[in-house]
Amino acid sequence: MSGPLTLSPPEARRFHRRAVGLDAPLKNVDAVLARHGFVQIDPINVCGRMHDLILRNRIAGYREDDLMRHLHGDSESPMPVGARTALEHHLPHSNNLAAMPLAAWPFLLAAMRRRTQGEGSWSGRLEPREEAMAREILAELKTRGPLSSADFESEETVDHGWGAGASLAKATLHKLFFHGRVLIARRRNQRRYYDLPKRILPPEILKLPEPTPEETACWIALLKLRQARLTTLQKVEQPLVADFVQPITIPDCPPLFCLKEDLPLLDQLIEPSPAPLLLAPLDPLIYHRRVTERLWEFDYTWEVYTPPARRQRGYYALPVLAGLEIVGHVDPKADRKLRKLVVVNRSLRRGFAAAPAVKDLARFLGLKTG
Repeated sequence: MSGPLTLSPPEARRFHRRAVGLDAPLKNVDAVLARHGFVQIDPINVCGRMHDLILRNRIAGYREDDLMRHLHGDSESPMPVGARTALEHHLPHSNNLAAMPLAAWPFLLAAMRRRTQGEGSWSGRLEPREEAMAREILAELKTRGPLSSADFESEETVDHGWGAGASLAKATLHKLFFHGRVLIARRRNQRRYYDLPKRILPPEILKLPEPTPEETACWIALLKLRQARLTTLQKVEQPLVADFVQPITIPDCPPLFCLKEDLPLLDQLIEPSPAPLLLAPLDPLIYHRRVTERLWEFDYTWEVYTPPARRQRGYYALPVLAGLEIVGHVDPKADRKLRKLVVVNRSLRRGFAAAPAVKDLARFLGLKTG
């Protein structure tokens, strides 16, 4: 690892914007996944889903649900095995669901195996009833192909994982997915249809050897860097990626790191457009909140899981990026019946406006503002 490179806050912000793909759109979903390692998937749809809000700022001409079409093809029939270039699964170091390149598969195996012995009711070992249900599910998938939990007639329910009253089939399928014994073959109106991995992943991917624990730990640390492009690293992570990173010193910031492959961007930095952008709550620019607070001087919390009485900005508030500053937030809500995008509340620093960005989001969603 080379010695620290010192940047001023404006230089670091220009670099960060450019490195996370906000100034130069990428060609397609595969290009974004190759650069960032993953795009987090979230089903909540207040003003567009998380993954769509992330990708629309990075791919010219991106449309709602393009990620799901890219992953699974048409919702009515599964994509042929040889045509897949990405999969959706949980990140190995968290329960976050994400789209990842196929090459990520072997690095997920150790986490899948650990979950089969874990205690968690959400993703841990199968209980006796779930073991019996799993045998039925796997036999049916083998015979019939992709199925959802609604395709199983059992009326048994569970009081964990998906909540009280969830079907035993749904809870079992979800655990089997966490364990890597089934994968998502397609989605229809967000309902998951699962199939066996051998009918989803190409044989050459399934045959890849499992990495060593050290190789997987390095991959996870690099994934963190690839996602945010400028971030902190824990002490245990630093030696794992020493050959790949450049330490960065910025006044009033904790020690930060970027990938050496991004250093040429420092010679390409130009003043970014002042046009406002609405950032998704988990956008790579603000994915790590400590960096957001110290480098961008914006203390942000995604409040979708915060009790209403404690919310400061709103249920699904989107930060507003203007040039080199995050200048406030807009909390929009899509009224699909009236075909309107309504701003529930907004708060912007004096001299800044979010109206152009709100109109751009409305066009993306096929709505009007009002």
